[in-house]
Amino acid sequence: MTTAPLTQELFREDGYLQHCEATVIEHRDDGFVTDQTVFYPVGGGQLGDSGRLQRADGSEIAISNTIKERDTGAIVHQTDASALPAIGERVRLNIDWDRRYRIMRLHSCMHMLCAVVPAAVTGGGIRDDGSARIDFNLPEPPDKLAIEADLNRLTQGDHPMSIHWISDAEMEARPELIRTMSVKPPMGHGRVRLIQFDGADLQPCGGTHVANSGEIGPVRIKKIENKGKQNRRIIVVLDE
Repeated sequence: MTTAPLTQELFREDGYLQHCEATVIEHRDDGFVTDQTVFYPVGGGQLGDSGRLQRADGSEIAISNTIKERDTGAIVHQTDASALPAIGERVRLNIDWDRRYRIMRLHSCMHMLCAVVPAAVTGGGIRDDGSARIDFNLPEPPDKLAIEADLNRLTQGDHPMSIHWISDAEMEARPELIRTMSVKPPMGHGRVRLIQFDGADLQPCGGTHVANSGEIGPVRIKKIENKGKQNRRIIVVLDE
């Protein structure tokens, strides 16, 4: 397989982009690759985007999921369509914005939960049902009501989000920024992306987030589960 050029990831700088123009550069068995995209690929606990491709004649192709190839950096827009757009064709990529925005709120909520629970993260992820979970390294079950109250103060507060980049060397010198025990931030490309919610949370993250914690809105702790001697799973849902 021919090595694909690196797909420009427009969502890294602006998670609110809902569409973009792009050129199809390669085909895959399950989809196609473009030179740039607003579609976030599954990873880091965040779901891959779905949406549609629009062609010049107005016809559309449904995109069911988005993945990133580890070896090439190419982002593959997965589709069940029998006929793929031609290589070199200019297209318009449109994400399912309602779904993405819900994911952004949940992902940002997980940052707020990390700010509330002072423990290392052992795992986590977002589900399409409007819930998300984080597993914490905690010897004792935390107080559900207290966590929910503290979390809602952040998710309904005013904590602006900003993106910062630091070098790999700076990241190595600041290990306290890493909250996850199982996953390390992607390094080796010269810089690492930090997400900061002013006055609430700062950690490396490549996902998409709301511009202010207040956009998350009220949330509810659905359940706290024991998943081992020191593993407590906290499940959060948006209280829409």
